[in-house]
Amino acid sequence: MLDLGAPEPATKQQIGPDAWLLKGFALSDADALLAAIEQIAAQAPFRHQVTPGGYTMSAAMSSCGAYGWVTDRHGYRYSPQDPQSNQPWPAIPALFAELAERAAHSAGFAHFAPEACLINRYTTGARMGLHQDKDEQDFTAPIVSISLGAPITFLFGGPNRSDPTSRWLLEHGDVVVWGGVSRLYFHGVSPLGKKASHPTTGAVRYNLTFRKVR
Repeated sequence: MLDLGAPEPATKQQIGPDAWLLKGFALSDADALLAAIEQIAAQAPFRHQVTPGGYTMSAAMSSCGAYGWVTDRHGYRYSPQDPQSNQPWPAIPALFAELAERAAHSAGFAHFAPEACLINRYTTGARMGLHQDKDEQDFTAPIVSISLGAPITFLFGGPNRSDPTSRWLLEHGDVVVWGGVSRLYFHGVSPLGKKASHPTTGAVRYNLTFRKVR
């Protein structure tokens, strides 16, 4: 049973309205999370998806849960099936769901139940441009994002793409949660640096992004 009375992270930094960086929140579970990612990728391999405009994303992606996020020439959307296999995505591991719920609760969002977990794999130079998470039908639930492996710089802006962005270093085991006022704020990550590395993953960074879709 999920223990929502678990201790708060050592450092909890507010990065915007209803938006928090929980330093080291997932650190004790990091090895188990990485092992689960390997199992998921064996069923739904990482792939570089193509945007409707024909741009190949620099971060490789997989998914687990009731829905996976996909993009191709037909647009951005959630699909209950992996388009590469035409099979359902792997289920969200219990550890993933419990950790996401606990992080959301720590940031002030009770009863978060993710339906999709996007798994991004970043190698040297990979990035994610400023964007909004707006393909979901339910904007009342927060976004929970877990970082594993090599450090990267997170960019957090505002409701407009042109708004100034703040920069936050995300390290192994850090979690970012945003919702409420900030739910549709633009965000992204700078390119993974040439010297960025971690003893466990080398020059690779993984990101787990949990969302409620419907």
